[in-house]
Amino acid sequence: MTDFSDDRLHRVVSEQPYLLIFVTISGAHLYGFPSPDSDYDLRGMHVLPVQDVVGLDPGRETTEMSEERDGLEIDLVTHDVKKFFGMLLKKNGYVLEQLYSPLVLRTSDAHAELKEVARGCITRHHSHHYFGFAETQWKLFDKERPRRVKPLLYVYRVLLTGIHLMRTGRVEANLARLNEDFKLGYIDDLISQKRAGPERATLDEVATHFLSSEYERLRRVLEEAYATSTLPEAATCKPALNELLVRLRLGDCG
Repeated sequence: MTDFSDDRLHRVVSEQPYLLIFVTISGAHLYGFPSPDSDYDLRGMHVLPVQDVVGLDPGRETTEMSEERDGLEIDLVTHDVKKFFGMLLKKNGYVLEQLYSPLVLRTSDAHAELKEVARGCITRHHSHHYFGFAETQWKLFDKERPRRVKPLLYVYRVLLTGIHLMRTGRVEANLARLNEDFKLGYIDDLISQKRAGPERATLDEVATHFLSSEYERLRRVLEEAYATSTLPEAATCKPALNELLVRLRLGDCG
């Protein structure tokens, strides 16, 4: 298991062309079930300088790189602050998880401020993100032969994250940590299988039948959590995000 202080990760971050407000680790490492051969998914937010926003040659709203760095597979994506804020306001669970990831490679005062402001972006309707992602991953799992553990873990991860978010208003993307509350024995077994083997670890048909029924049950639990959630119907943080955006663009915080 690679240490998150690994210099290869930090070198990639330091080579990025724009001011970075934060960079965190997402993907299997954040979700709590990396395999020995899992790559590292780095996600973050940058600030385009004013001249790249108002000039004829616009800067990159999104920067992407994917490469092997001294034996380590690294995939990095960062979005400009305006684009990132727009995704926050569109009930995008991915960016919430990136923002609140505890696996931090680069942070700043603005990152800390944004984490406070973005609590006002969380609504009941974030459940739709988790319903949609779970359905997509289930279809991927169900059509493959043999069926793989990885997409199945993604299914359960998003369902439990969505249920937890609807009930508490807090973002938790680590499946093992979520399961401390849900106490589903098969989750720990699947995580152990994924961690111990390659990315293509598979399941037999007996296990698949039971896990299919659990998928349907947890979907119903998420539906109930949505129906009874006390989270707001709409984001309340747009004015605060706008004010932070202006300050970041003008270089008044970072």
